[in-house]
Amino acid sequence: MSQYPVSIPDMITSAANDEVKRLRALHERKFRKQTGWFLAEGARICHEAVALGWAMHRLAFVAGREDDRQVRTLLSGLVESKGRALPMTESLLQRISRKDNPQMVLGAFGQRWDDLDQVGRTPDECWVALDRVRDPGNLGTVMRTADAVGAKGLVLVGDCTDPYSVEAVRASMGAVFNVRIITCSEVEFLQFTTGWPGHIIGTALPAAVDYRTADYAGSLIMLMGNEQAGLTPDLMKVCTQLIKIPMLGRSDSLNLAVATGVALYEALAKRGHSN
Repeated sequence: MSQYPVSIPDMITSAANDEVKRLRALHERKFRKQTGWFLAEGARICHEAVALGWAMHRLAFVAGREDDRQVRTLLSGLVESKGRALPMTESLLQRISRKDNPQMVLGAFGQRWDDLDQVGRTPDECWVALDRVRDPGNLGTVMRTADAVGAKGLVLVGDCTDPYSVEAVRASMGAVFNVRIITCSEVEFLQFTTGWPGHIIGTALPAAVDYRTADYAGSLIMLMGNEQAGLTPDLMKVCTQLIKIPMLGRSDSLNLAVATGVALYEALAKRGHSN
């Protein structure tokens, strides 16, 4: 036992095990809210989370892999949070992840939430605000893109899907650990924007400005609307610029994550940070 950073219990073989049931329950938003935990899959992503200082409360892995270099390093990540190692059968890992080919390891991490007063603390920050985003795949992809362009984080406005759902975390490819996440009501966001010193750029069908001609300089909030309904009228009013992305074919709109990516990379180029 002492050769490992934490105690390695006997292999878990039963789906009725309390730890297995606890991890499986993290697929449910209600239980994620109760525990403050969420699931992340894969050694690389779990390594990155631990390196960034996220608290890992549980590490589930295929029994017998505790001597694997990657797993052994992750076991050390359990020490500070007083977390537990959970060696188990591959079939149980599959039950927890709900994938046919589960990753070798699954980590249960503590969620992090920031407040609106964290936005705009330094000059020339870029944030992405999403109005009532409903699709976890879209949200995860936007997190990944926001991280790629160096945005500080996401402001989730109104009734949004959970950024810590298994689907959103999976789609973020680890970016969930590297962007700040804020949630607020539309009223709170509208109040906040009255003191915002920079641009608020929203996408809207009635917009007159081509996204390639917009002014992205300085502090920036990129405000994207709900997948079906777009931005609310009140949110459109607080935008300093409304942009549109030209549609040359028969489609009248882009997928939310794609549109956000197009706008963010145009902003990155115009702000002079492209590599």
